[in-house]
Amino acid sequence: MSNIQYLSQEGYDKLDAELKDLKTRGRREIAADIAEARAKGDLSENAEYDAAKEAQGHMEDRITKLEDILANARILDAKDLDLSQVRVLTKVTILNKKMGKEMTYTLVSPNEADFAQGKISVDSPIGKGLLGKKVGEVAEVQVPAGKLELEIKKIEI
Repeated sequence: MSNIQYLSQEGYDKLDAELKDLKTRGRREIAADIAEARAKGDLSENAEYDAAKEAQGHMEDRITKLEDILANARILDAKDLDLSQVRVLTKVTILNKKMGKEMTYTLVSPNEADFAQGKISVDSPIGKGLLGKKVGEVAEVQVPAGKLELEIKKIEI
């Protein structure tokens, strides 16, 4: 039984495109690599063949994972979100009380997380700490560097 994955339409489309690419181009390229390695003779000592078969296994695992994610995906439309508290796909502005610094993050599913783009996973320590909080509340979040006190300043789409 798989968990429901909450995704934005953009996130769903990105994973779907990756899945289609792996099932077409990816499988075709690995089949060609295996055929080329097989043509080189004795498979018992053929490192290229072993590497191609291992790559095939990793790719098939990724295909299975993507199929599972997409089969259990629920696409959230940001305009339908309740902004009374921090939720998946909300953009939250927080104040790091210790540093006196404001930061803005969008909470996303683990598959869409991209810290460089300000998208943090709801499964991350900060994401878990912020979920369900309302404007004015302070989330105390334990991170490897210590405890953070993050005050919710704004919740938006």
